[in-house]
Amino acid sequence: MNMIDPFGRTISYLRVSVTDRCDFRCTYCMAEDMAFLPKKDLLSLEELDRLCSVFIEKGVRRLRLTGGEPLVRKNIMHLVRQLSRHLESGALEELTLTTNGSQLSRFAAELADCGVKRINVSLDTLDADKFHAITRWGHLDKVMAGIDAAQAAGLNVKLNAVALKDFNDAELPEMMRWAHGRGMDLTVIETMPMGEIDADRTDQYLPLSLLRASLERQFTLTDIPFKTGGPARYVYVSETGGKLGFITPMTHNFCESCNRVRLTCTGTLYMCLGQEDAADLRAPLRASEGNELVADAIDEAIGRKPKGHDFIIDRRTSRPSVSRHMSVTGG
Repeated sequence: MNMIDPFGRTISYLRVSVTDRCDFRCTYCMAEDMAFLPKKDLLSLEELDRLCSVFIEKGVRRLRLTGGEPLVRKNIMHLVRQLSRHLESGALEELTLTTNGSQLSRFAAELADCGVKRINVSLDTLDADKFHAITRWGHLDKVMAGIDAAQAAGLNVKLNAVALKDFNDAELPEMMRWAHGRGMDLTVIETMPMGEIDADRTDQYLPLSLLRASLERQFTLTDIPFKTGGPARYVYVSETGGKLGFITPMTHNFCESCNRVRLTCTGTLYMCLGQEDAADLRAPLRASEGNELVADAIDEAIGRKPKGHDFIIDRRTSRPSVSRHMSVTGG
């Protein structure tokens, strides 16, 4: 029961934001004084499980839990354990999550026990002072302890770093050496114009074409066809023996091969990260004990998935391309 969008793309990847809350306040992601959703507006863990299961029945093969920070959602491991039954049945190929690492020391072993094989950890700097400055509330030592715990539990860890001009651009080569030295791939990401923040994104934005050109003065980068199901394009770095990914929504968008939709913790389905159009799945989910209504709503939504996003960052465009913060939709 594959889901096919109007442009012939098979939708096989679901990203689920289980909470919009986070224990960090990263400067490129959100304002420091955030107003989060009332808890009464959130789907229950049982409702999230039910919705995810409908998507799996309809052809989703990869499922990623995101946030906010997914591991701050109360009783989140109950949902992970429930979803793991789809791994055991073979209906789901992969269950994974993106985390800031702050809670990994507590949950890494249980994640592995639930069948999670790999995780993404967001980490923009290895400097403790800069880390605290960029996250406002975060502490690097807790994240490092979380990465240690994840690797000790046998999880494959990939690091995600948002490339920020005049903040971590000079540090990224050393971050790559460190990651590859520990057997972790690194993916760099262009900042995206989502939600109002306390900074000017034009001051933060670093085109990855410029970063790659800079890296190629020190390293031998060879394009490879490696894929993890997401939008990253990968190169092999001869000098370190590791892989480096580039996610380039601004300079080289990946829309032509998009296989993803995003579900929020309120039951809103976004067919595109960079568009405002959405579908309400909470109402049909709660209108019937069966899944026919929600399945029909999903089909209708997939039928209007757009060709691509309209992200723009420049001095003339001061407003974000979409009003919601990344933490609402999930990374």
